[in-house]
Amino acid sequence: MAERPTNIDTGVAHPARVYNAWLGGRDHYPADEEAAQLAAAANPGIVPAVRANRAFLGRAVRLLTEQAGIRQFLDIGTGIPAAGNTHEVAQSVAPDARIVYVDNDRIVLAHATARLVGTAEGRTAYVEADARDVDTILSEARRTLDFSRPVGLMLVAILQYIPDADDPYALTERLLAALPAGSHLVISHPAADISAAEVARSMRVYNERAAADASATPRTHDEVTRFFTGTELLEPGVVSLPQWRPGPGDTPSGDIPMWCGVSRVR
Repeated sequence: MAERPTNIDTGVAHPARVYNAWLGGRDHYPADEEAAQLAAAANPGIVPAVRANRAFLGRAVRLLTEQAGIRQFLDIGTGIPAAGNTHEVAQSVAPDARIVYVDNDRIVLAHATARLVGTAEGRTAYVEADARDVDTILSEARRTLDFSRPVGLMLVAILQYIPDADDPYALTERLLAALPAGSHLVISHPAADISAAEVARSMRVYNERAAADASATPRTHDEVTRFFTGTELLEPGVVSLPQWRPGPGDTPSGDIPMWCGVSRVR
């Protein structure tokens, strides 16, 4: 069980800690465990989706590092450390890669600072900020990243926590506007049009137990595709998690209710 940082409400579920519970971790609290169990009961596809999402992150980061030459990553909505974090994958290919992690949960940041230790050649840094606070994210990230060179922007399983009222599309556009050509955008997002009834039930169960500013909204294929407006989608486009460039040991099938995609900034 994680230590209790001050000014943290552990009586309501938080996305990063619920995600940790789904991954079988121990860094969460009873409210997170309850939300995770009830949401998974409402939608048994959640746990396979979480694992598929982690695998997608690894494939995407490896592609950007090996094939696109990306050496800098801005990972927003980091989550509590688990196997296959962005810096681990990137620095296994390019030890000099730099990664900035962003999260608004001090529990996450405490674990990140202690456990997300990069290579001697590269660098990892951490920013405490809400995903909606674009100015703070960019200002702090510039301490570590060179925004005149391409950056991999990771918005993996985070945009569902930005409600339509807060305009997640404008938020994404502002982040992309700060990045040079050759940067890449990586997104995964719960689907509203795959296993729709189960997803809706699980989201309702989770939202009833989450803080008001951490409720989740699934989106359709068209709505997720809209996040890539103005960028060049890489093949195979916006697809279900297992269908995005599966590796030799992956099964590119299954009804995983999450869309994902990777694009290049022109």
